[in-house]
Amino acid sequence: MFANAEIGIDLGTANLLIYSKNKGIVFNEPSVVAIDTRTRKVLAVGNEAKEMIGKTPANITSIRPLKDGVIADYEVTSQMLNVMLKKVSKRLGMSMRKPNVIVCAPTGSTSVERRAIDNAIKDYGAKQVHIIEEPVAAAVGAGLPVDEPVSNVVVDIGGGTSEVAIISFGGVVSANSIRTGGDHMDLAIIQHVRKNYNVLIGERTAENIKMEIGYALIDHDTLQMEIRGRDLVTGLPKTVTLNSKEIQEALREPLESILEAVRSTLENCPPELSGDIVDHGIMLTGGGALLKGMKEWLQGEIDVPVHVAENPLECVAIGTGKSLYLIHKLQKAAK
Repeated sequence: MFANAEIGIDLGTANLLIYSKNKGIVFNEPSVVAIDTRTRKVLAVGNEAKEMIGKTPANITSIRPLKDGVIADYEVTSQMLNVMLKKVSKRLGMSMRKPNVIVCAPTGSTSVERRAIDNAIKDYGAKQVHIIEEPVAAAVGAGLPVDEPVSNVVVDIGGGTSEVAIISFGGVVSANSIRTGGDHMDLAIIQHVRKNYNVLIGERTAENIKMEIGYALIDHDTLQMEIRGRDLVTGLPKTVTLNSKEIQEALREPLESILEAVRSTLENCPPELSGDIVDHGIMLTGGGALLKGMKEWLQGEIDVPVHVAENPLECVAIGTGKSLYLIHKLQKAAK
């Protein structure tokens, strides 16, 4: 009855997931907040706020308070967490007073960024906050044997960052975090459509294009898709047909920078562990793992078996939750 609730939070740039020890994932919504600019009051969070992106009147803006995996707008993030945790406690039908929380931060985040995450959650009234590294959480969530001395390679392609890490014995051996992720792919698509068709499209349309006809750099049958946007010349709405080959070209740059990160991480790997990598391969997690052909393309480029986690979007959150049990081991390794 009086035991503190234990929850794991995946503070993603695109989605915020909350994992409860007993119920599994209890909350999975976009990390978007709709704010009244005059009063600075939060009007909606999650799915409701995402529906509003780019469709709001002048005094309401939809913002994503997390940029590149870290907190960009501190006050709004802490309000968003408040609202979301209240929603969760309603759903669970139990009070979330003074929970023990595990959150993950990107590997490359500075101590200032980590303190911001720590404070935002303590503002809600959390009793203890443990911060673990995102790739470790992703590896735990994907079911890899993190606490054994074998190498586990995780490539976590999120919304704002992509992280590549080699994990062994509960700690990170070599890691690389780049600020390129799903959002940058969307931007590349927006720029491509703007440059080649003189049509302006929104972020949500770009994301839909990526999900429908986006391909990693492999051969495939061409798919087509109709999209609507604003013609930059006439200023009127216009429909254009895109095909998957041109979108593939638009995605080339972000994809190659992710590949570069994977390569440089593997280059810094101790030779003992390199042998393991050839046997065990690489685990892909995060929303970017769902891009069509991602697995085949990476496998062809680095000659190492590549696996996609069971549910890549929820890996990190499940990992933060499971780390509640592993935390003592992980902390020993960290000390």
